[in-house]
Amino acid sequence: IMAGDTETHLRDRSDNTTIIRQPFLIGVSGGTASGKSSVCEKIMELLGQNKIDHHQRQVAILSQDSFYKVLTPEQKAKALKGQFNFDHPDAFDNELVLQTLRLILQGKTVQIPVYDFVTHSRKDEFVTVYPADVVLFEGILMFYSQEIRDLFQMKLFVDTDPDTRLSRRVLRDISERGRELEQVLAQYITFVKPAFEEFCLPTKKYADVIIPRGADNLVAINLIVQHIQDILNGGLSKRHNGCTNGHGTPRQRRTSESSSRPH
Repeated sequence: IMAGDTETHLRDRSDNTTIIRQPFLIGVSGGTASGKSSVCEKIMELLGQNKIDHHQRQVAILSQDSFYKVLTPEQKAKALKGQFNFDHPDAFDNELVLQTLRLILQGKTVQIPVYDFVTHSRKDEFVTVYPADVVLFEGILMFYSQEIRDLFQMKLFVDTDPDTRLSRRVLRDISERGRELEQVLAQYITFVKPAFEEFCLPTKKYADVIIPRGADNLVAINLIVQHIQDILNGGLSKRHNGCTNGHGTPRQRRTSESSSRPH
């Protein structure tokens, strides 16, 4: 229903050329180091390569990681010892996420906070995101809040093997975030894994498309890009068809895939 409502809304608006067309908002979720950013970048790259309506599509990528709450001194001390739960829904500033998404949908320019993972604090600078045709918003708990979830016209869940995710997470945290191996593993066992199972994995059911293997799955990504283009492109009938058939096709594909897997 949600997608259908939005399509109608887009159609009504596109009749009046003075109104800025509402951006196509895509939520991308999945466990830590599942490849959410890589999937977003691949979608951005493929959409950017295709000139649509004689101009290149503007695509923006936002991350839920930018919206961590400002920590109290006590919380920050815990964080530095790897004893703060950054994977809990309460760690994120959901009000700011909601406010930002609503502004984006109104075609407004937004200021995104910059989070420093080394010091566990928000930096003084902001990143400016200008109005775009497609906005991808990725994060481990992107679908946890219904209020936020309902704003997305398309929801993707990146499904990657837990061993792969852990090994990527270890390498990333040590090289990019200056952590010690023991601390990374302790944090994973204490907070990351239990929070994934309690808060992230149950939101997989809200996804329109589940992408196994992440950015390596070019077949899935190409199907998604094609669907986005069908919706952004073309006349009313095309967009209407894209809404019904286009949404149905990946769904059918997904069920046939899952039924052929050994249980």
